[in-house]
Amino acid sequence: MKISIERGTLLKAVAQAQSVVERRNTIPILANVLIEADAEADAATLRATDLDIEVIDTVPAQIERSGATTVSAVLLHEIVRKLPDGALVALEDDGAAGRMTVRAGRSNFSLTTLPREDFPVMASPDYTTHFAAPAGVLRRLFDKTRFAISTEETRYYLNGVYMHLADGPEGRVLRCVATDGHRLAQVDAPIPEGAEGMPGVIVPRKTVGELRKLLEQDDVEIAVSVSETKLRFATPEITLTSKVIDGTFPDYTRVIPTANTRRLELDAGEFARAVDRVATVSSERSRAVKMTLDEDRLVLSVNAPDSGAADEELAVAYGDEPLEIGFNAKYLQEIAGQVDRENAVFLFNGSGDPTLMREGDDTSAVYVVMPMRV
Repeated sequence: MKISIERGTLLKAVAQAQSVVERRNTIPILANVLIEADAEADAATLRATDLDIEVIDTVPAQIERSGATTVSAVLLHEIVRKLPDGALVALEDDGAAGRMTVRAGRSNFSLTTLPREDFPVMASPDYTTHFAAPAGVLRRLFDKTRFAISTEETRYYLNGVYMHLADGPEGRVLRCVATDGHRLAQVDAPIPEGAEGMPGVIVPRKTVGELRKLLEQDDVEIAVSVSETKLRFATPEITLTSKVIDGTFPDYTRVIPTANTRRLELDAGEFARAVDRVATVSSERSRAVKMTLDEDRLVLSVNAPDSGAADEELAVAYGDEPLEIGFNAKYLQEIAGQVDRENAVFLFNGSGDPTLMREGDDTSAVYVVMPMRV
């Protein structure tokens, strides 16, 4: 194999590959990226996997000699990252010596390779559902829910985003939900053509992070294929295949309150900044912030015996019974940070009940946060 690739193009592809590979693994080849060159296509493909996720990136290249090899993804990424902008990177594999040469300008590197025959390729299942959706739509679904993914490994079925079809306020929708038991995020989008009948799948946390790199440009159409065990997201250049979490997502609808009547409306950005300021003095362990509500007035306060106290008053729209309720500051900031429009609406019941939050009157994104004792 002998190819030349522009440094920026190669860097983007290798960056995606090295973020997929596992840093600590017992199978050496899983630390490598498989580089395949096809002279007829004038393109090279870079493939990386950790056996749960596989990413394939096709990049334009000048190919003098077709072939394939595998090399350390992290090492190649570090080398390419440190090369000057605009450099043309030449990759040449010597299969007999088990080495690949990387050349750019006056820089030369010789890297150890492993045979491509040892590289595992993820088996492709029979996908039952195929549809296309704009990258902007998928980005909204996953970006607005990912913060609520649980990191608790014992409840593995909460370690991802549950993507499924559901009944929304105005009919059937494509819905993403994530929860860790303390907060919940539910975001809806219109059902894309062809998605009817899609099985509900739990998209793992790592896959959600890798998928985000495919969704940068709003106008790109993402081809989505779903089966009971795997799902695939593809652009013309990149294909991301992932196993889904083998588990049953709990009935999240039972924790979404429907009878909360006390309505608070406020500026989401101003609120998040005020929470951040008063939380400065809170103890790291609890980070509890108390919200005291009265007629068109909200006082945020923190009382930390070890470090001090703080409070800040905000002018808000609130006309119900006075209320005192406490929350984890981090949860409040993360939920307020999801609001794209200016105003956020909080709906309360009592000081010990879950609180609902949404963006103005938009019901396509709903958030629930559990209160804390303060």
